[in-house]
Amino acid sequence: MTKKDVLELRKRLKKSECTFTRMCGCYVDVDKNQILNFTETFLNLEEDEFFKYLDIAKKTLSGTLGNNLLELEFPLDEEMGEGRQKSLMALKASKLKDENLLNSFYQMIIDTYSYSGNYLILVFHDAYDVITKTSDNAKLDESEEVYEYLLCAICPVSLTKPGLSYLEGEHRIGPRMRDWVVDVPEAGFIFPAFTDRSTDIHSVMYYTKNPKNPHPEFMEEGLGCPSKQTATEQKEIFQNIIKKAVGEDDDTNHQIFMEIQETMNNMIEEQDAIYDKDRDPIVLNADTFQDILESSGVSEEITAKIEKSFTERFADAPPTAENLVDSKAIAANAPIKREQELTRQVLHLQQMLEETKGSAQIINENGDEMVQPVVNDMPEMPSVDEYGVILQVKPEKVEQIRSEIIDGKKYLLVPMEEDEQANVNGVETTL
Repeated sequence: MTKKDVLELRKRLKKSECTFTRMCGCYVDVDKNQILNFTETFLNLEEDEFFKYLDIAKKTLSGTLGNNLLELEFPLDEEMGEGRQKSLMALKASKLKDENLLNSFYQMIIDTYSYSGNYLILVFHDAYDVITKTSDNAKLDESEEVYEYLLCAICPVSLTKPGLSYLEGEHRIGPRMRDWVVDVPEAGFIFPAFTDRSTDIHSVMYYTKNPKNPHPEFMEEGLGCPSKQTATEQKEIFQNIIKKAVGEDDDTNHQIFMEIQETMNNMIEEQDAIYDKDRDPIVLNADTFQDILESSGVSEEITAKIEKSFTERFADAPPTAENLVDSKAIAANAPIKREQELTRQVLHLQQMLEETKGSAQIINENGDEMVQPVVNDMPEMPSVDEYGVILQVKPEKVEQIRSEIIDGKKYLLVPMEEDEQANVNGVETTL
């Protein structure tokens, strides 16, 4: 499923578009007992209930693909046997009207979903008449197919916190009655998946609220699919791989990690520019990952360690560059990188001024330097229009020049003594 597929389903979850035919639920207590089973004709619900249940369903289609939303595939032996895929197909075909199938479904979740608390299992049935679209996404009147699917949401049910409230009947402030409240889904799934605007019985679109704890036990035992790591889990594993290969030097560790991040991010931006953002993700197989390490300037010794650990951890399912790129880390590092570059340019300028002594140091707005040799003790200065900035100082002041970023802009600061004067474009100025 692509982002477009997910958005197409999500957009239908509103009052005017929703076509849920039936909704069933099971309330489970902390001891894994079925406390309440119920069935509702969804479109007949009272308006308040309708929107609250709709919000729960909508939540299972939220988040980021590869992190909160994972596409799980049934293994071949599962598809050929009497496993979860077949039972889900039977439940879908029953349109949630077979109590035995529903009870088996609830019990499957109770037996395989690890959660220490009360929770509510909700399952919705829908039949979506997929309208044909032209290449420019214009809708046609004819139907392409009917996409019939189940949407399941597993919601924690927690007791409200104790507190005080106004007791209207007694006309006083007293202890508030604590209620059991249904929270947003912790996990959920859609079966079959909706791939390229069509039914895909070979896959399940799985939802997890917490990408650090996506309940792999439920993916494997409950849905019968090999579990997948979320992007959050993969990032954490990747950071540990770098740290283990580099050692305890935090500065070097951070530098190498950020260089690799920048290289992967540049690769993604290049692919987006050549193709578009709907392209296939960049899979980090052995060759691609090796190219990234080489482009990042990582030493051969550290590269060998990183590649070894990377292969061990991701051999069965190589991650994508999109999953490993940490945009927040790149954004946070950008000001530091600009400061380092500015410092490097200033140091280079100081070195050039020291070497040329009486020569003129010319700096254009891009930070490029040009040395003008002295002729009769006076350099022939180039055009300001050509270079933007021309700086000429006494050799002894070179080491006093420093760089600074003020309000996001780069500045060169030249300190002046009280008795010194400066000449800017022919105009003399003093402190």
